[in-house]
Amino acid sequence: MDVAIAGGHGRIGLQLGALLSERGDRVRGLIRDPSQGEDLRQAGVEPVVCDLEGDDDVAEAVQGAEAIVFAAGAGPGSGAERKRTMDLGGALKLIDAAKAAGIRRFLMISAMGAADPPAKGNDVYGEYLRAKAEADRALQAGGLDYTIVRPGRLTDDPASGRISVGEHLGRGEVSRADVAAALATALVTRNTIGGTFELLSGETPIEEALAAL
Repeated sequence: MDVAIAGGHGRIGLQLGALLSERGDRVRGLIRDPSQGEDLRQAGVEPVVCDLEGDDDVAEAVQGAEAIVFAAGAGPGSGAERKRTMDLGGALKLIDAAKAAGIRRFLMISAMGAADPPAKGNDVYGEYLRAKAEADRALQAGGLDYTIVRPGRLTDDPASGRISVGEHLGRGEVSRADVAAALATALVTRNTIGGTFELLSGETPIEEALAAL
């Protein structure tokens, strides 16, 4: 499979790229900073410089891919404005690019809480959840073969290979490594198409958990 990952140098995106490359997929990672390219190459990922907040031709950057993963984000420490320009605006650009390039498969890393974000306010986290919710709705209505994954609090623990998935799981945490592994599996698990689910650490092997959705 030919997969394009937005946020290819992120803490989930880089691990996902390595997993996909190891199983023989062609992987390109979209990055804004060219200096990150060597890290991607060492993971078996082809770096593609593309700024989702700029004027770059996103459709050209993903042309030829069979699937897209949105693993980008404004990140901690960013303000409310960047939650709108990246977590929402970047996702919308990538959805439009998928349509323009004829790419149907689209995986989105969303956030637990995006199903019911807080009402308008000035808090940054609330704006983040509202941006994620709006991006999710756009993808759900976009006519693509989508999967939306809403992980709990992210950790840097090693992969366990075991997760819990469901529409509403309550609070909890999950390692970035397990999120990456779940995304890699979801790409080739057809029953995840059209699905939106929360993801936490659990007791069920990843393939089994996703197959049961």
